[in-house]
Amino acid sequence: MHYRNGREAKNGDVILQIGFEGKISSLGVLYNAIPGNDFCNGSIAPVQSTPTGACMCDCLHVEDIMAMLAEKGLDKRPAGK
Repeated sequence: MHYRNGREAKNGDVILQIGFEGKISSLGVLYNAIPGNDFCNGSIAPVQSTPTGACMCDCLHVEDIMAMLAEKGLDKRPAGK
């Protein structure tokens, strides 16, 4: 099982999910994923449930992250197999 950019996916990875509408839909830890399937596989456990202080110099806007992904061609979901 692999992420959109081809990196091998492993349970316990911290991941960011891009929804069908092309926006970030979830951030968390991958679990219950079963090798051999890149679609509808596993679950995402939220990484945080309480507010956290933010240093702006350590943050990026979601639209900027999506633009960086688009530059690399990673903004589109791969075709099914």
